[in-house]
Amino acid sequence: MGAYDEGANARPVAGEPSEAPPATTVPAAGPLPARASTPAGPPPAGPPPADPPSAGHPTVGRSAAGPPPADPPSADHPTVGHSTAGPPPVGPPPAGVAALSLPFQIAAALAFALVAVVACAHLGMVFLHVAPSNTVTKQHGQAIDEWIYPEFEQNWKLFAPNPLQQNIAVQVRAEVKSVDGAVRTTRWYDLSALDGRVIDGNLLPSHTQQNELRRAWDFFAATHDNANRPNGLRGDLSERYLRRIAVLRLDREEAGGRGAVIQQVQVRSRTTNVPPPEWSEEQVSDKPVLRQLPWWPVADTDRAAGTRPVDSTETAASAR
Repeated sequence: MGAYDEGANARPVAGEPSEAPPATTVPAAGPLPARASTPAGPPPAGPPPADPPSAGHPTVGRSAAGPPPADPPSADHPTVGHSTAGPPPVGPPPAGVAALSLPFQIAAALAFALVAVVACAHLGMVFLHVAPSNTVTKQHGQAIDEWIYPEFEQNWKLFAPNPLQQNIAVQVRAEVKSVDGAVRTTRWYDLSALDGRVIDGNLLPSHTQQNELRRAWDFFAATHDNANRPNGLRGDLSERYLRRIAVLRLDREEAGGRGAVIQQVQVRSRTTNVPPPEWSEEQVSDKPVLRQLPWWPVADTDRAAGTRPVDSTETAASAR
């Protein structure tokens, strides 16, 4: 048979391309062969088998499970273009003066500056008041006294070389006219002890409770001699000041009963020495020393507005 023989037994000639394989013959229509049945049951354990790589997309240098995870950003190589940590943290809101608006901040600054100026001025006034006499106090002494007295008066007896070592109690009694017309003399009222009971246990006692009566007696003693005669122009003023305080305190205590009218008062002081400590050899007298003033008639001007009697003419005549 030659080289051009046709059929299944034809042989290719050397050096010539081989012919395409013959087309596959499709069998005639007929029933399809039965498939093998898969037994029912749970799927086998383990990961599903990976799809085999296709001829067009071979797997090169990586696993079939997917691309490798990306490395997390480091401090040397931060992530550019996006952030995986979320929005940046928000700081705490401003507090105090910084939380106010600009007009209120200006007002607060002006208030603080005013308080600082007043505090500095007050400290300067107090310093000039307690300092020795100098050029400033000689030229502006009246202005300094008007600022200091009476609220900011300084008493340095505690720090003096010879501090006060006596207890002085101011006492008063009165001659009153009761509602039925009877005139009698009351007992002695210890005004200093009354102030002491009010001050004890009081965290914020008033200036009046602490110093009014004490300063009134010091004022009287400084303007009178040992015979209780005034030694200057301020003697009469100190008498009227002490008498008004005594009348107001007696009216508060309802001396002589409700409705009684005070016609005259008498004031005295009771001075006792402070005992020395046990380790001291100092000897002092423990006997009180009394200084009793004469009777002072009481006028309507010595009474408070709410304690004046109805018939002021009769009271003023009896006071004379």
